[in-house]
Amino acid sequence: MRSATCRRFRGAILCTVLTVVLVVPSPIEARVVRIEIERVESPTFEGRSFGGVGPYEKLAGRVFGEVDPEVPENAIITDIELAPRNARGMVEYAADLLILRPVDPSKGNGRVFYELNNRGRMLSLGQLNDARSGGNDPTAAADAGNAFLMRRGYTFVSSGWDATAAPDGTRLRIAVPIAVNPDGSPIVGPALEEFVVDNGSTLTGGLTYPAASRDSTRGSLTVRTRYADAPEPIDAGGWEYIDAHTIRLRPPGTPFDRGRLYELAYPARDPQVAGLGLAAVRDAVAFLRHAATDDEGTSNPLAGSVDHVLTMGISQAARFLRDFVHLGFNGDEGGRRVFDGVLNWIGGASGGFFNYRFAQPFRTHRQHIARWFPEREFPFANHLLTDPVTGRTDGRLERCRASGTCPRLMEANSANEYWVKGASLLHTDLVGNDLPDPPEVRYYLFSSLPHAAGIGSTGLGICQHPRNPLVANAGLRALLVALDEWVATGAEPPASQVPRRADGSLTIPLPREMVGFPSIPGVEYTGLTSTGDLFDYGPGFDEGILTTLPPESAGSPYPVFVPRTDADGNDLAGIRLPAVAAPRATFTGWALRAPGFGGPDLCDAAAGQRIDFPATRDERLASGDPRPSLEERYPHSRAYVEAVAGAARELAGQRLLLAEDVGRIVREAETAAGR
Repeated sequence: MRSATCRRFRGAILCTVLTVVLVVPSPIEARVVRIEIERVESPTFEGRSFGGVGPYEKLAGRVFGEVDPEVPENAIITDIELAPRNARGMVEYAADLLILRPVDPSKGNGRVFYELNNRGRMLSLGQLNDARSGGNDPTAAADAGNAFLMRRGYTFVSSGWDATAAPDGTRLRIAVPIAVNPDGSPIVGPALEEFVVDNGSTLTGGLTYPAASRDSTRGSLTVRTRYADAPEPIDAGGWEYIDAHTIRLRPPGTPFDRGRLYELAYPARDPQVAGLGLAAVRDAVAFLRHAATDDEGTSNPLAGSVDHVLTMGISQAARFLRDFVHLGFNGDEGGRRVFDGVLNWIGGASGGFFNYRFAQPFRTHRQHIARWFPEREFPFANHLLTDPVTGRTDGRLERCRASGTCPRLMEANSANEYWVKGASLLHTDLVGNDLPDPPEVRYYLFSSLPHAAGIGSTGLGICQHPRNPLVANAGLRALLVALDEWVATGAEPPASQVPRRADGSLTIPLPREMVGFPSIPGVEYTGLTSTGDLFDYGPGFDEGILTTLPPESAGSPYPVFVPRTDADGNDLAGIRLPAVAAPRATFTGWALRAPGFGGPDLCDAAAGQRIDFPATRDERLASGDPRPSLEERYPHSRAYVEAVAGAARELAGQRLLLAEDVGRIVREAETAAGR
């Protein structure tokens, strides 16, 4: 297990016996040396104009950077000392870049909205602008959606950081070097793959890194149905490599069993220096914010127009931003703050498999999947705490506090993150007590929401019940406005809205009575969550090198809690959007896998579930449903509209909804009531 003494931690010295983490800032030799704008579309969005801001233009290209591996703030990147260097002794990278800005920069608001993209995909235009199309190349008028960001004059930026993003030609990517041994020979080491099979037609499994040997006796393939099941070994003769990147079962043509988990531990080679993505984000934003030109004299397209930079990360990207701040990357080479404000959405209390040898940034730990990959690692909270198990003392903000580069931070989560991402560890200590809000952080639960959903996502998928279609878009718009004001003017943001242990709104998931979830006919409740696990990955873990794979379990010592519900099964605490405060159904952040898909483990589609209320009192009594029917709740259509309007106005009064969204939500309620 990990020691409780002073030692290296991803290149930094950490003394766990102290009550503080000592960080001495030093000059960072790392920067963008060249920018290439390869394509300009002016105007974009088919010439659509956005009020007083006017039309936008699109710039697409790449940034080329270099990092000094000897500087401590860069040496924290795993394997950077083993990366090839240029003539100046620097390690190089190249990242894709996209900019959407007002054609007339003087009409912008002086803010950069930087989206930390998810696996190379931009999601925030869908989340904040309600856009339904456009992907990574928004071009059509409809790709701007409701134009929330454009109407407010933000310059939108996103750039590549994920070295494992799919090379399908549509994603923002980064090119990083492969680490090699000091003698130039390939690095070979253990790697782990997990194949989650939810169909009966999967014939192959792809490897993130090439196998160092195609001898199956040097690997280990196991299979199980549920996470808690003991893995069943598959004989070395029962599978084979097709090539260095692909395996299959034998005899050829044998499909992987539907609804099962396969884990392959194998010797891999040629690890990418994936942690360079941290430096690439830091340096790209610092260049756009401060530089006049690159080293060759090419002008910075945003020179002189940036007052503040806000960023948003969704899911994987939010976990990356948590690691970004924790590892000290929110300070640039001049010791200046990179991001002034951070909005993390659905990241839970996790980091990610980002800054490791043989990293796999795309992995996402849930109750059923990816539990053996390093993601939820101490420190979980932004507070300075001592881990009673390992003896380590740390907090997510300690490095940026020491350097004076902390951002204003909003940690926003759906109900799903409390069930599968340990979100309660953000605001409880390691024995389960509530923590006070740090001065630079606010926390928000969007009550009863799923991790990911969309309008019309009502089918079963691989889950037992229809999926939860609720989205947080309107609430996230309000939070971004509040974050902007907090950064720009110091105006206090809305108070944190999360469940708390002290008032009983944050509780253990079992027995059922603790949560208060009703006994709804046909709805199974198991109380399953992903637990606060501790794994031993071997003696090199503190340097980002995993040698024990699969890891050895040291139990689940960190307590996780879930939101308590009302009598309908909807979360009591948090931001209760009008669809939850004036409900027509029970909405949950969790759902169970259907039989044949690994049920009753939790459903990794992360779409929660919607359990409609009975329409009438007679229907309720006939089924034995304890929840009042729609006709009992809303005796006439106006009653439902008034309930929705009241909830929306209350949230607006707390600055948790914008006026434009209040009107839209009421109109939608009128339409629903008229059906």
